[in-house]
Amino acid sequence: MGQLAYHAGNAAEGAVARHYCAKGLEIVAKRWRAARADGGGEIDLIARNGTQIIFIEVKKSHSHAQAAQMLGTRQMARIARSAAVFLAGEPAGQNTEARFDVALVDSFGSVEIIENAYAA
Repeated sequence: MGQLAYHAGNAAEGAVARHYCAKGLEIVAKRWRAARADGGGEIDLIARNGTQIIFIEVKKSHSHAQAAQMLGTRQMARIARSAAVFLAGEPAGQNTEARFDVALVDSFGSVEIIENAYAA
């Protein structure tokens, strides 16, 4: 990944983290990665809202629509596998209330959240 894309991704993740924190949620992990043996997928941000865990995939592009098109089914499956590994460390394990959000960031830095995106 080029330096520009790396820094743009970091900036987008920072904007999304601030968005969730402003709503009173706690960011508990950034760029969390499951072990390679467990699928090795990375989750951009993980937030906590009480006992609920929110897995957040950040997508940045020129527009929100273009960003949304960047998330494919294989990546969603890899994120879900990694989320299962993360949930195994929670007190309620796989019974922990969880959701998957997609955060879209456009070239102006505007953030759009699609809550529970995997169920949509």
